[in-house]
Amino acid sequence: MTSADIPSQQSPESESALDKQQKRKKLPVWLLAILLVGGGVILWQVFTASSVPTDEADAPAPPPRSVETMALTSGSGNRQVRLLGQVEAGEQATLSPQLDGTVQSVLVSEGDRVTPGMTVAVLDDADSRLALAEARARLAQERSNLARLQVGTRPEIIAQRDAEVESAIARELEAKDNLERVSGLTERGALSQRDLIEARTEADAARSERFRVEAVLAEAQAGATQEEIDAQQALVDAASAVVEQTQLGIQRTEIRAVSPGIVQSRDVDPGDYVEVSDPVITVVSDRSLDIFLEVPESLSGQVAPGMRVTLNARALPTWQQNTEITAVVPTADTASRRQLVRVSLDNPPPRLLPGMAIQASLAMPVASTDAFVVSRDALTRRGDDWLLFVVDNDQVQELEVEISADLGQEVVIASSELREGQNVVVRGGDGLTDNAAVQVVN
Repeated sequence: MTSADIPSQQSPESESALDKQQKRKKLPVWLLAILLVGGGVILWQVFTASSVPTDEADAPAPPPRSVETMALTSGSGNRQVRLLGQVEAGEQATLSPQLDGTVQSVLVSEGDRVTPGMTVAVLDDADSRLALAEARARLAQERSNLARLQVGTRPEIIAQRDAEVESAIARELEAKDNLERVSGLTERGALSQRDLIEARTEADAARSERFRVEAVLAEAQAGATQEEIDAQQALVDAASAVVEQTQLGIQRTEIRAVSPGIVQSRDVDPGDYVEVSDPVITVVSDRSLDIFLEVPESLSGQVAPGMRVTLNARALPTWQQNTEITAVVPTADTASRRQLVRVSLDNPPPRLLPGMAIQASLAMPVASTDAFVVSRDALTRRGDDWLLFVVDNDQVQELEVEISADLGQEVVIASSELREGQNVVVRGGDGLTDNAAVQVVN
């Protein structure tokens, strides 16, 4: 047997090495591709990172940005508050009767213009005129009695009283004679005691009548006393007052306007029975209007008379009026919690009518020792923050500020880092960063 025919004998170590070599030769192609790509990426990042500092170092610095600045000054301003309100008549009068009665006629209608003293309605005055005639008759009688007392008794009356005295004396003498005769007959027994009593009674009555007519004569001759004249004068005055009161009642049957205006409503017609204080005619003034504006609850107590408001109405697009608050109502509405302020217009535009809606812009003063008023252009907004740039040595410092009030073209800002006199950027601040170089070109 030759050596070629004898199978070769290999050690275990050589066999394991051979197996490992064969396994390496069988490594997948996709794994090799991943390894090659990963290595390339790592090499690219290394070279890129090493080249960045070199580029930044070689790049030139940007030129300073041109900005406009202004000196910061503390102050105050006004912020505009929008208010809503309603127009109401400045003067409104409801005409009512001053006595009960039946409406005889109504002389005006809705929309008619009335003037002071103009008769707008008339009540039936028949009863009042009858009462006036009776009062005048009573007054005439009392005046006649007063005149008689003041002038004194006429001569013919005195003569009549004198004749009555003489007649009374004659009747007294006759009664005395009759008494003496009856007394003698009674003593002789010819007449009874009763006849004597009747004769004595007649004599006493005649004497009393003489006393009465003598007193009347003396009174006529002496005239009335001052007390009697004064008492009669009081009766005359009372009768005269009744006449005047009755005449006033007749005048009150005519219902008259007390102020100029326009009839807003007519509440009665002829034939209606009205009582005192029943509405007859409602008149509104066309020369003055009141505008009531609602103030938000947050501003209650801060609004005062004299503050400026600008009024406009949707119904009058071309009308606008700047005026002052006339008065502040010291209560708030229980439902809306809003306070009312009144603005009076003495010469309103003709087309502005009660009941129309009004918009108003109220100028609310804003003042604070820690606040500054700047132009809105000086602020830059980034996210929810407002920024202001302060210039110092051709560099800007970025400050965060708080807007206290919006005044329209200006705003009130506050910040503990702000000081009066600092230069702040008003134009060119967009895109600035903290510590950026700037060039002031005011």
